Amino acid sequence: MTISPDALDGKTPSGSLDRKWDDYKKDVKLINPANKRKFTVLVVGTGLAGASAAASLAEMGYQVKAFCFHDSPRRAHSIAAQGGINAAKNYQNDGDSVERLFYDTIKGGDFRSREANVYRLAQCSVNIIDQCVAQGVPFAREYGGLLANRSFGGAQVSRTFYARGQTGQQLLLGAYQALERQIALGAVKMFPYTEMLDLVLVGGHAKGIVVRDLVNGKISSHAGDTVLLCTGGYGNAYYLSTNAKGCNVTATYRAYKHGAYFANPCYTQIHPTCIPVEGDFQSKLTLMSESLRNDGRVWVPKRKEDCGKPPGQISESDRDYYLERKYPSFGNLAPRDISSRAAKEACDDGRGVGPTGLGVYLDFADSIQRLGEKTIAERYGNLFEMYERITGENAYRQPMRIFPAVHYTMGGLWVDYNLMSNLPGLHVLGEANFSDHGANRLGASALMQGLADGYFVIPYTIGAYLAGQANKKAAPDAPEFKEAERVVAERTKHLLSIKGKRTVTSFHRELGLLMWDKCGMARNRAGLQELLQKIPALREEFWHNVNVTGESTCLNKALEAGGRVADFLEFTELMVRDALHREESCGGHFREEYQTEDGEALRNDAEFAYVAAWEYKNGAANHGPSEPVLHKEPLNYEHVHLATRSYK
Repeated sequence: MTISPDALDGKTPSGSLDRKWDDYKKDVKLINPANKRKFTVLVVGTGLAGASAAASLAEMGYQVKAFCFHDSPRRAHSIAAQGGINAAKNYQNDGDSVERLFYDTIKGGDFRSREANVYRLAQCSVNIIDQCVAQGVPFAREYGGLLANRSFGGAQVSRTFYARGQTGQQLLLGAYQALERQIALGAVKMFPYTEMLDLVLVGGHAKGIVVRDLVNGKISSHAGDTVLLCTGGYGNAYYLSTNAKGCNVTATYRAYKHGAYFANPCYTQIHPTCIPVEGDFQSKLTLMSESLRNDGRVWVPKRKEDCGKPPGQISESDRDYYLERKYPSFGNLAPRDISSRAAKEACDDGRGVGPTGLGVYLDFADSIQRLGEKTIAERYGNLFEMYERITGENAYRQPMRIFPAVHYTMGGLWVDYNLMSNLPGLHVLGEANFSDHGANRLGASALMQGLADGYFVIPYTIGAYLAGQANKKAAPDAPEFKEAERVVAERTKHLLSIKGKRTVTSFHRELGLLMWDKCGMARNRAGLQELLQKIPALREEFWHNVNVTGESTCLNKALEAGGRVADFLEFTELMVRDALHREESCGGHFREEYQTEDGEALRNDAEFAYVAAWEYKNGAANHGPSEPVLHKEPLNYEHVHLATRSYK
């Protein structure tokens, strides 16, 4: 590992924390409304971050091209978010504030996020709810008509706004209708069934992308004045995750291979409330919203011999409500990383439930007795219905069975305060960047970040770059574009030509099992070093023995998957290197060698209070990278004090 001596500059504005964003907006360079029409913005991905950014920038006057690999932006994985969106509105009058949301987010991320970005996120949260209500998002309301709130993990106030268990869907529909309005006005040109396969740099600036039409296979280039990557996270590196099957790392990884730094890739979030794995036939896992932990109590039997009994036959005195026991202040609403490790600990102790022994109970009996089944159904009805359709079990009559699963990725491309990567002109929004969640994301903060970036941050910060780009156009027939098209075409041709004996899925599943076992909820030096031997070997076999069927000139799901898995086979090596170098435990990154006496994460602030941003170095024969260069951005806390995180 090579370490760069130059510290990264996050371009955080000067001044007091509560004034940085307001002062920035006051002083940032502006573009004349008539001149905005002269700039073309390329937006890749149309989930919450991408759709809100595309709609907002088009309404401001920019010419926008938006790309998604679905038939419609409505298919974006943002639609799968269930539980809610945080905002510091203090509607419950329970002591919430921008300051408290900021601190909860910093603490929840185990003091590994950039202070100024998190404070800005908390400030923007207040406006997001008003924006979405104005769009017609049907948030749940109290009897008198006021917007309702509920609690989520890592907070002791109720600040989460929700639309039953469909919050992501309703928020995406709000952004989608704003986007469609701009499409109808001609301000946005939409490219569905289109996948970005490369980034194009002209003079060191991001000026375009190369895409493949997923229906007819045509490879083409699009030039613009700036590129916005809003392509989500890389959780599917683990094969089994709560992500949609199409979610991938390709867009951000291709940017990384062109010089964009990838920050904190080992920070992956394990969600504690998912339906357990039932067998090898599964291709994905299903999330049960964290909101269920408001009214559900998590427990396992105290005795191993009781694990095979029906839950109704296990007496109250023989149940271990382990989150309530270990974390009395937060109980069942302990943060996701802590709750996940506690479930793993119980199962490793032999007290897991269900056919595989990898499950714990989420029990609603007390809440149903106290509130009534009707009230629970009003709050979570569609989640209970989904659970029954998948498992055949009625969670009103018996406890749900849940177990942790890969859900979200806090790592992503490094960006500064402007949401621009180290590559000029390449902006990165939402889950695709690293900026707001540190080593662990609090529940209901993903939707908040995506909409904050798209509606309220990038409309200001993009001008800081574009103001200096007048008359610096790039043409799609420039040599840089033609070379990128050639590389994409050659890669596609090579994938189809191998004609080996193994399917793409078999490689993906094997990679995912390796990553889950050695770089999942717990990691250690020996396991990570083992992965650095096994992943290159698996990658080498892939390029000699994969069988990608079909042709490149038509709709070909095997080809789509082949390209994405090829990128995972390189990217996971970077994840492992990052996990190996970070010799501490923090948030979702739990190194077994670094834990307290009672099994909690043990940070090392003296040596690792920084963002680890990795620079790609090209490899050779095995289609993989050489050892990357590490760049560091020191995390300097001016407003909060580094402290041992405790939820007890």
